[in-house]
Amino acid sequence: MNKTKIAILILTISFIGITNLKAQIGTILPGEDPTSQIGQQITESSRPILTGVPVLLISPDSRAGSMGDVGAASKPDANSIHWNAAKLAFTQSKAEVSLTYSPWLRNIIDDISLAYLSGYYKINDRSALGASLTYFSLGDLNFVDQQQNPIGTYNPNELAVDVAYAMKLSDKLSGSVTGRYIRSDLTQGQMVGTTKTHAAQSAAADIGLYYESEIRGELPSSYALGLQISNLGAKISYSDNMDKEFLPTNLRIGGRYTKNFDRFNEVSFMLDFNKLLVPSPAVYDDSTGTIYGMDNNVGILQGALQSFYDAPNGFKEEMQEISISAGVEYWYNHILAVRAGYFYENAKKGNRQYLTFGAGIKYNVLKVDISYLVTTSRVSNNPLKNTFRLSLAFQL
Repeated sequence: MNKTKIAILILTISFIGITNLKAQIGTILPGEDPTSQIGQQITESSRPILTGVPVLLISPDSRAGSMGDVGAASKPDANSIHWNAAKLAFTQSKAEVSLTYSPWLRNIIDDISLAYLSGYYKINDRSALGASLTYFSLGDLNFVDQQQNPIGTYNPNELAVDVAYAMKLSDKLSGSVTGRYIRSDLTQGQMVGTTKTHAAQSAAADIGLYYESEIRGELPSSYALGLQISNLGAKISYSDNMDKEFLPTNLRIGGRYTKNFDRFNEVSFMLDFNKLLVPSPAVYDDSTGTIYGMDNNVGILQGALQSFYDAPNGFKEEMQEISISAGVEYWYNHILAVRAGYFYENAKKGNRQYLTFGAGIKYNVLKVDISYLVTTSRVSNNPLKNTFRLSLAFQL
């Protein structure tokens, strides 16, 4: 079976872990929109929300990746631009740069990878600038035409470039705005029948809020709350003749409680809730013309609002569309960290369910973090199995 066909389909579906997909992998050709066939073959009982460029939702760094993908209110670092850029205003160092590398879906294909470069600079005590680059490579893939004739080896890839500004609105509250350029080149300009494909491009924005406060005592503890709406931007398409797909606009809300037991031992507990601000798939009955749910051929703002009340099965299904992340982080003497977490997504909305573990060490200006993912969903040969991430960070 052609590697390209598998990889392009995996790119779209394995990230969300659909367990009851009935797609015929061998019929997907380079340049075809895999979601057009997937959407027709998902059973009525399972309606995951499919979007373009799902790589924008992947946890890009080892620290958050080892805590169940929490980040709305975790302690700020160089990777905060992905989770909640408003945290950058509360960073302690003047500047920091972080680089993360992760072999992706290595349980199925050995040359797909995700690289993430991020950093920030404190302008003053109340404001900061941040920037990041996400690069997702599908490796070297052999493309074929509709008659299965080889037409060349290419390197499909996706990237996103972010620039963020964060500012303290008070001593305890900060806000942020992020601009993002997105480019997804999965088809490498190949023809699909008479249709010419091209790299899909879009622009998006994030807005974030972060609140942090101390709890007074003999050893002060603290708590924090965070909110970010990310990837709010124009729809994306790989051809002028293809339907445009929503970006993975996402609402993240979370909290953190940090307890200091003494000057050497500190533990933080974190919890995040995520919901895609993208319309739920409607159910169409061709025999009667009945539509269950709502038409999702709407604009991005209407789609974001509609996502709260358009599920075909009503409130129950809306609640199923909320994923939960929980994490814990222990620091000894601000040198050694041990982390763990859990991520849960309803089986009918993607079925990503996994435990995460990791550790970190800080020496002078250098930080090293690692994370490891263990799937708990009942999916044979789960593509997320054994996901590993490595992060290096330098404080200036």
